[in-house]
Amino acid sequence: MSDIIRRDPRAEWIARNRLHPLHAAMQPVEHSWMGPNGIIRKNPHGIGFIGPNGIKRIDRSGAQQGGATKRTAAVEVQLPLHQVATPAFYISVVPDMVGGRLSSHDRDLLGLAHQLAGKDGAVLAVVFGEHKENAFATAGVDRLLVLDGEEFEGYAPEQRVQGLRAVDNQFSPRHWLLPDSRTGGGELGRRFAAALGERPATRVWQVKDQECIGRAGAGLQDLARPVARLILAAVECAEPVSETRHEALPVELSTAVARSLSRIEDLGAVAVDPAAIPMAEAEFIFSGGNGVKDWNLFHRTAAALGATEGASRVAVDDGFMARDRQVGASGTWVTARVYVAVGISGAIQHLQGIGACDKVVAINLDPGCDMIKRADLSVIGESAEILQALIAAVEAYRNDAKRDAA
Repeated sequence: MSDIIRRDPRAEWIARNRLHPLHAAMQPVEHSWMGPNGIIRKNPHGIGFIGPNGIKRIDRSGAQQGGATKRTAAVEVQLPLHQVATPAFYISVVPDMVGGRLSSHDRDLLGLAHQLAGKDGAVLAVVFGEHKENAFATAGVDRLLVLDGEEFEGYAPEQRVQGLRAVDNQFSPRHWLLPDSRTGGGELGRRFAAALGERPATRVWQVKDQECIGRAGAGLQDLARPVARLILAAVECAEPVSETRHEALPVELSTAVARSLSRIEDLGAVAVDPAAIPMAEAEFIFSGGNGVKDWNLFHRTAAALGATEGASRVAVDDGFMARDRQVGASGTWVTARVYVAVGISGAIQHLQGIGACDKVVAINLDPGCDMIKRADLSVIGESAEILQALIAAVEAYRNDAKRDAA
């Protein structure tokens, strides 16, 4: 067979035709893109591939820029193992672990810690309570310390500061890194800095040449200062670890954590109406599109799941949902941990809007639509039947939970 690469005029026509349903699949792999904070993000796997020995290779065959079938084929790669037998020092990271898993902000933080650790240091991750994460190794964690116990459950910043002080006394990290976020890291970091008597570097988006560069002046200016021991980092502070896997060896404290006399009482979570949650802040979004025929059933399913409702542009234009519920590049860019798309085919603008979602579940009749290709879990079938079965499953689960509690 000839080795001459043949042109495919039909594929070229589809790549030019933005209205064709296969238009997005024919586009070349995106190597870099603009992040939400205006920082250019690069895809380390965009050019070339990882060889069997963990070495990055350049693909000159044109397969990665060609047909969609070659690009979408999943190839499992064994990343090279990064080991630090006897660390010269530690870089300690306290991730938020919202929902018990590493968020994209946490992974950026671990990437920054990996840069500060270099070859001689080790990244020590400190996690409070039970977690559901099983990818610490590929996120860049060399040592994992889990502080569990009822004293760390719920909102207990004072007790958590005591735990971090015990870690500081035993491991003496060169730097402490916490996410400067509204989900706990920002407050915990400032409390911990006050306890240590340190002046933290806040809203840091870059560490370069022994300087921390943070946002100031309502985000319009940059403030540079020498690298602090305690750093509260912003989103996209560094590239996440993607080319190495780490040991994530479990470690323990040699002494018990001192109990603090808490001046704060946690009364538990407050029920919030999912409809009142802004789309950009929602963690669980149940979104409907042109394939939804029974919107009353759709609303009942969203209420049963306790999810925030969203919609595609077609559903909004047809008047089934309000304009502020539109998801996509022409609506709201969302970062939900779970995004359920019901009857949404997956236009390129919609796929761009859900690009930062962790898990995507698609319910659709068409197994070849773009949303099915994007989804982590797909259910092929009539949406009405699936939603009714979903409501029945949720009610059965809650009835069993009530029966067990009684």
